[in-house]
Amino acid sequence: MESRTEPAEREPDITVREPDATAVRKPDTSARPPLVRELLLVVGLFLVYKFGRQLANGHTAEAFHNAHRVWDAERALRLPGEGAVQDALLSSDTLIHVANTYYATVHFPATLLFLVWLYLRRPRHYVWTRRVLAALTGAALVLHLGFPLAPPRMLDAAHLVDTAQVYGPSVYAAEPATDTMANQFAAMPSLHFGWALMLAVGMIVATSSRWRWLWLLHPLVTLLVVVGTANHYWLDAIAATALLGIALAVIRLPRPGRSTVVRRSAPAPELATSGAGR
Repeated sequence: MESRTEPAEREPDITVREPDATAVRKPDTSARPPLVRELLLVVGLFLVYKFGRQLANGHTAEAFHNAHRVWDAERALRLPGEGAVQDALLSSDTLIHVANTYYATVHFPATLLFLVWLYLRRPRHYVWTRRVLAALTGAALVLHLGFPLAPPRMLDAAHLVDTAQVYGPSVYAAEPATDTMANQFAAMPSLHFGWALMLAVGMIVATSSRWRWLWLLHPLVTLLVVVGTANHYWLDAIAATALLGIALAVIRLPRPGRSTVVRRSAPAPELATSGAGR
């Protein structure tokens, strides 16, 4: 996946020159958008997406038909079976419970903390990230509406366990038709994976630590969790990666603003007073 960004580019600084010629660096907040506007925008986008997903409910027959198509396509592509990941998680009750908890509790809080940190510390990167996430989520909504998909935990041909219902905790109702909080037929693309991958990309681009590549562990763990808990197919993650790649190719990181140099005038030297000057 290519991104038209400059890695590890820091936010521009304002350099303030003090009378003693020392420089005082302060973070440039000129790129930070108004907080209230951002809160309204993010909440509005979330509500549009949430209600939009509900429009895809009720397409049960089509969702299961598409699930069989995806399952057959994965076998034709010789992708590894999702069951291998689930078997590894089911080897320990603690491990599968941790995986279910990770799926249920990390997705939204991690993304929110990521955005808050960028807003406070890297406002220019925040604006870019918010745009990319909005584009990714909007494209995902279109795909959810046009291609309803039952997850592998519902597909008999997959022979997988609905780990959340068996071991807990679960964020979904036991019967999809009675679930008024979520659309369980919106498996492709996996926004769990897509958002996690963007979090890693954003942190790698916005920071310069040599340890920043460890952020890739988040999407890797997320991928194993969403597949191992039978909530997503491999192709759901591949679709999310493709959509994110397109968004990153189209939406460029804004250029840094010019640094401001503030110089304070040095106090005028006092005139020497002597009798000879009179």
